[in-house]
Amino acid sequence: MVTASAVDRTISTDELQRIGSIVKELPPFERYDDDWLVKEAQDCGKLLAKPDGLRTVLELIRQSLPQHLYETAYVLVAEVIATDMRVVSEEIRFLDMLGGKLEIDKLVCAALERAARARHQKV
Repeated sequence: MVTASAVDRTISTDELQRIGSIVKELPPFERYDDDWLVKEAQDCGKLLAKPDGLRTVLELIRQSLPQHLYETAYVLVAEVIATDMRVVSEEIRFLDMLGGKLEIDKLVCAALERAARARHQKV
């Protein structure tokens, strides 16, 4: 989620707040304390600054997640990207790379992305 927020070189307040609420609310994060997110974000930033950092982050995501959470990770990334209702090409490319790395079917990816966008529609 942090990588998706940072991929366009701008981390918005809305995106940070959404990441924070996801971590506080959802079961995959229930064993983590409040300091965990800050440390992970810092570590992610350090990795991204290195040559081939994005590919390294993607590989770490794949290695650290159990397979049954691949789609969960994907939809949460899509959720963060959809937060500001402004999706840029870097974010789309990151979603494509993540879906490929996690071997998620393209139709499933499209459905997860659409669900995330639908949650952020305004009247």
